Amino acid sequence: MAAKIKKGDKVVVLTGRDKGRSGEVLQVMPKEERALVRGVNLVKRHQRQTAKQEAGIVSKEAAIHLSNLALADPKDGAPTRVGFKILEDGRKVRVAKRSGDVIDG
Repeated sequence: MAAKIKKGDKVVVLTGRDKGRSGEVLQVMPKEERALVRGVNLVKRHQRQTAKQEAGIVSKEAAIHLSNLALADPKDGAPTRVGFKILEDGRKVRVAKRSGDVIDG
């Protein structure tokens, strides 16, 4: 099955404490059906000091389930569902159901 959400996509959170927030997908974990989104689902972690990093409490993104994310429509940024379309040159591209815009360049 082709991925509907990929790294680098702009997504909107549909449910949970970050509902309505949007951000860029940093990583997708297809086996767990989860994704890391920049600035969304932040949790505090106690960090031990390393050669590169200072000790203390660090905020970092936790994974969020793909069912709680929707792609942001390229036209207006509102959440949209994703469809697929095959172009004349044979490429399979993702399409925003809301506006009909092609998501992949």
